[in-house]
Amino acid sequence: MFLFCSHEQKNKKSVQKQKKETQTNRGLRLGKKKERMESLEVTVDTLDRGFRINVYSERNCPGLLVSILEDFEELGLNVLDARVSCSDNFHFEAVGGEDHGDGMDAQVVKQAVLEAIKSWSERNE
Repeated sequence: MFLFCSHEQKNKKSVQKQKKETQTNRGLRLGKKKERMESLEVTVDTLDRGFRINVYSERNCPGLLVSILEDFEELGLNVLDARVSCSDNFHFEAVGGEDHGDGMDAQVVKQAVLEAIKSWSERNE
């Protein structure tokens, strides 16, 4: 028995295969992005005058420090003291204080750090 496929049927199958591959690749990219986001631990503690911010990842995260510091600047948060390790892993520990003393909430600072991580992750897909 012989099967004959028209040119249109072959094209349709080819397009379906490409769509499936694209969805799989997109899923892999999203999976890697999600994995990067989940591998980061963020804590923000309120101090008498400011906040203690900790960001840790078992992976090296090139460019993440810059993203975090840019968001701090936009937020009006000054880094008063910091320790950073970017060799095999990423560890950022900082004490930050506000420019204006508006009574910023620790949750606002944590959200800013999470936004910095998100934008960094999107740029590094």
